[in-house]
Amino acid sequence: MTAPLKTVEAETAAVMPEIGQRARKAARALALAPTAQKNKALAAIAEAIRTRKADILAANAEDLAEAKRNGANAAFVDRLALDEKRVAGMASGVEVVRELPDPVGEVTESWTRPNGMTIERVRVPLGVIGIIYESRPNVTADAAALCLKAGNAAILRGGSESQRSNRAIHEAIVAGLAEAGLPAEAIQLVPTRDRAAVGMMLAGLAGNIDVIVPRGGKSLVARVQQEARVPVFAHLEGICHVYVDKAASLDMAKSILLNAKMRRTGVCGAAETLLVDRTVATTHLKPLVTMLLDAGCEVRGDDATRKVDGRVKPASEDDWSTEYLDSIISARVVNGVDDAIAHIERYGSHHTDSIVTDDKTAAEKFLREVDSAIVLHNASTQFADGGEFGFGAEIGIATGRFHARGPVGAEQLTSFNYRVRGSGQTRP
Repeated sequence: MTAPLKTVEAETAAVMPEIGQRARKAARALALAPTAQKNKALAAIAEAIRTRKADILAANAEDLAEAKRNGANAAFVDRLALDEKRVAGMASGVEVVRELPDPVGEVTESWTRPNGMTIERVRVPLGVIGIIYESRPNVTADAAALCLKAGNAAILRGGSESQRSNRAIHEAIVAGLAEAGLPAEAIQLVPTRDRAAVGMMLAGLAGNIDVIVPRGGKSLVARVQQEARVPVFAHLEGICHVYVDKAASLDMAKSILLNAKMRRTGVCGAAETLLVDRTVATTHLKPLVTMLLDAGCEVRGDDATRKVDGRVKPASEDDWSTEYLDSIISARVVNGVDDAIAHIERYGSHHTDSIVTDDKTAAEKFLREVDSAIVLHNASTQFADGGEFGFGAEIGIATGRFHARGPVGAEQLTSFNYRVRGSGQTRP
């Protein structure tokens, strides 16, 4: 039986401040923890995920059943679903993070002043990171591993649709922390589905949260940006483009486009718009569009695109700025690389965009002028992933320009301070 609303709100109001206080205390312990101890915890977490695989999959099966009863679409179910391969991938991702250099204490710059003082800029943890995310339960393990490696405590608030899965993964994380002698409060999972918990996190939990990382749909990110009283690593929608230039190999363009759109349609790096240079529209457009349609992808196109295949539906103005997260793509013909860049600037979300071309000059222009967190040449947009960048995992793809941009890995979860060493200097 569901608890009365007032009771749930009262419980949330009582428990959330305690979570914040415990996280702040744990953050101090983590900031001072040696690399070996953090790495021991990460190894133990990976092993615990593997040994608890059956429990994690059973919990996920319950989440999936509920999601399907509630009418979730195929892309949503794919983001939520775990199988043996994905659980193994979570564990492997934690181990990759373990093998990364410890960013804490790294001296990024040093110099000596004329008066003899030496100054160093040194990486330090951010403190307590609040992560608010939807659907994908693997974020629980990814976020925990990255925050731990960078010496940060984390407060995780996953989506209600993945609560059982998140809880099972979190139990493995707590077991790993305990084995390494680190406080269980270093990685906490918000225990309620009450939406009031999100509001309290956005308010900072009485100064105990230092930064918020949202990972989810447009409505979640909009709420976070509107209500947050602490800094935010913005992860906006992924309106990603593939531009097929006049000097593109058709075979390469087909391979990249099919992967970029159809490998996993529900991820933020999935291509949502195809742009084709008018110069090669007569040779490239029809094969590309037909390939997508035959693969089960709905195509919404401009007049030129609709002419090449009667199955293409007319694109509306809204289509150019829509993140479908489904087997749908918008497509249009553009007048060369400058027009493609202008389209991306107008309609894109500064997430991930790719050019397919054998023309190095056009490629360099695209890489230089497209103002997105990730810009690719002759590669699929689905490489927008911290694991593919060698970060082991990521908390999200930051599309803002403040502090972190692109995949947010362990290094991006640090700040810095200046350490000055003198020999009695005083300022005149």
